[in-house]
Amino acid sequence: MTDTEQVLDSYRRWGYLQADLDPLGSLKPEHVPELLLEGEAARLASGYYCGTIGGEFMHIPDANRRNWIQQKIECEPPAPDRQRLLERLVTAEVFEQVLQSRYPGTKRFSLEGLAALIPLLDEILNAASERGVNEAVFGISHRGRLNVMVHIIGTLPVDIFAEFEDVDPRSVLGGGDVKYHIGATGEFNSRNGKRMQVRIVSGPSHLEAVDPVMTGRVRAKQTRIGKDGTRQVLPVLIHGDAGFAGQGIAAETLNLANLDGFSVGGTIHIVANNLIGFTAGPEELFSSRFSTDIAKRLSVPIFHVNAEDPDAVVRVGRIASEYRSTFSSDVVVDLIGYRRHGHSEIDDPTTTQPLLYDKILSRPPLWQLYSKKFGLDAEIYAASMRKQFESAKEEAGVLKKNPQLSILPDYWGKYQGGPYKESYEVDTAISSKELGDITSTLSSVPEGFAIHPKVKRVIDRRGDMAAGKVPVDFGMAELIAFGSLLFEGMPVRLSGQDSRRATFAQRQAVYIDIKTLEEYIPLAHVSPGQSGFEIYNSMLSEAAVLGFEYGFSRDFPEALVLWEAQFGDFANGAQVIIDQFISAGEDKWGLLSGLVLLLPHGYEGQGPEHSSARIERFLQLAAEDNIQVCQPSNAVQYFHLLRRQALRSWRKPLIVFTPKSMLRLPDAGSPLDDFTRSGFLPVLPDSDIEHAGRIILCSGKIGRELRAERKRRKDSTTAIVFIEQLYPFPEKELLAELKRHSTAREIIWVQEEPANMGALNYIFPLLQNISGDLRIRTIKRSASASPATGSAKAHELEQKALMSLAFGNESSTS
Repeated sequence: MTDTEQVLDSYRRWGYLQADLDPLGSLKPEHVPELLLEGEAARLASGYYCGTIGGEFMHIPDANRRNWIQQKIECEPPAPDRQRLLERLVTAEVFEQVLQSRYPGTKRFSLEGLAALIPLLDEILNAASERGVNEAVFGISHRGRLNVMVHIIGTLPVDIFAEFEDVDPRSVLGGGDVKYHIGATGEFNSRNGKRMQVRIVSGPSHLEAVDPVMTGRVRAKQTRIGKDGTRQVLPVLIHGDAGFAGQGIAAETLNLANLDGFSVGGTIHIVANNLIGFTAGPEELFSSRFSTDIAKRLSVPIFHVNAEDPDAVVRVGRIASEYRSTFSSDVVVDLIGYRRHGHSEIDDPTTTQPLLYDKILSRPPLWQLYSKKFGLDAEIYAASMRKQFESAKEEAGVLKKNPQLSILPDYWGKYQGGPYKESYEVDTAISSKELGDITSTLSSVPEGFAIHPKVKRVIDRRGDMAAGKVPVDFGMAELIAFGSLLFEGMPVRLSGQDSRRATFAQRQAVYIDIKTLEEYIPLAHVSPGQSGFEIYNSMLSEAAVLGFEYGFSRDFPEALVLWEAQFGDFANGAQVIIDQFISAGEDKWGLLSGLVLLLPHGYEGQGPEHSSARIERFLQLAAEDNIQVCQPSNAVQYFHLLRRQALRSWRKPLIVFTPKSMLRLPDAGSPLDDFTRSGFLPVLPDSDIEHAGRIILCSGKIGRELRAERKRRKDSTTAIVFIEQLYPFPEKELLAELKRHSTAREIIWVQEEPANMGALNYIFPLLQNISGDLRIRTIKRSASASPATGSAKAHELEQKALMSLAFGNESSTS
């Protein structure tokens, strides 16, 4: 290595630590001994790496990628279109100023101080258009969202002002969302004349929660296109510095970047960095110099850039866009500026950062600094834009209806949300021939394929089920459901921890040759021309993976998309996705999803973290027919439930509490004929008892235990009725079953969960409303802070007590 190359190498590695990145000067250059160099080579290298761009890329192991970046940086910067750039700055900042003057003290999360974000996005999209991108999808938190909607997405200013005017409050009573959460769609007109579809994804105040949702949506769009999908659809995430460093779901989403089944061909991450989070400074927010250091876990470049050098900003935007296109890799742009107002416009930041805001409040808008620096005149243009925005405000003031900010893709045309209607019901049975073809595929192995002996036993058992020798169990029923949908042209996608095999080894959807490691997926060979079957073991995370699958379901409504928890208990690691998107997405944003959550649930003595999927939490979230909550108690019910979810045009998330010990229980198995008739029954009747003196109502595994106990006791007067669908509550079907047992004197609700958990508090008032003269009693564990005991023997004692109380005269009575 020559002396010049050594100098360049030092600056490539450490120059970013001395770059001029902070417009306010708070981020001081670090002392770097390796950069105490003199000479022409040092002067040139310093110009490349210590100006207003600081590049971190020497941690990337691929020399080709490092060389590519070096060539882009170690050259004369291309001349920007400064007039266009200035106009973008003017419109961005004047828009904010008009909002501030017309709606003082109203939250909007201004972009002032980071107005260069608009020309940055402009350049990213123009460069992407040149590389064949036809659609860009944005995930963004509050800061600058409204500005991006107007100046990148193409939302009309009058529509944004209408949101401030709140023109039609009666249309969103009890629903809707604030203006800086809602999504928008539009067209971006690139400089080369191409029109690009652009979309901002709806998202909550949980800043980074939108990250995996956006990437999942992009993956679905790319999957729809096929081979060329990653080139045509561009994902862009705009983070805040505090959120990017502090919220774990951002790190989880970064980790998805190169995982099979989750890659989107590279995401452009932009950190809208104002070096403050609400009232906390950098020293309180992250343990490293930059909020972006979390991204160095990946082999991706990070470009820090001073937000008050718009020329440098657009240069970095083009580099980032071209890097993503060239290497199908994530790339991070750290746009460092400031926040002119407080966290929101109702906040006074001078109480916590008085010196910082002394600097900020005396600082001119960026467009004025830029026009002065290059001798450009923008005053007339600024006045013109101000007049346009003022006019839009006046126009919004007389509107009577809320504007439509987004348009759904055509593939949502045949699907509905809203209240349930019986007309949505479909036939979920399959023909005997179809059943035979599918079961034959599921019970066979290619010739010469060296299958593991344990898996061979599973396949042989499936052969017995296919021949009708033994009942079909849950694992086989699920595969038959998947196979039938694939046969009928509907794609299936499933992911989760260990989902290819399944936590309890019941699925075995992928065979592995023990000699060659070759994989064989039976469901990929159901029939010629079938739809695609995807199944992935996910990373050890709930939040990002569930968010991703929710996003995927949003842009692939005709597919059956499922996420499986290793144990249902672990779903609470993704509670923010469940609360903000899955249960509330339709009510807040009018967005539908048919996502299925498979949550293993059941009390079997495995302790407080391996017993409960928290039925009570999902029922608490249930309202306005927003979700479906079901617990099938036999194999064919599970089969019909999955097919019903896929085939109905009513698109609602489905929460399924799946079994564990019941997976292979003969009593929960189903004969083959049941797959060719009937459909899912929200209430599973008890046809074994004709003259019941009492009716036990239950859901899930406890019902199987109650049936076994009834048989042991030779009890012929207790009917055991399973409520398979907890929400929407099947009142009509349950009333019919109660009427059928007209001799009964009482109803007993039995659950294995504690009194403060499970379905009890949800279902008891519903039973009171329909019980008539029947007495109602409840059997359950005592209220508890923890879902279950950690002692297997204590569990057995508790289960025996539940059985005794259910069939005895004494009970825990409500």
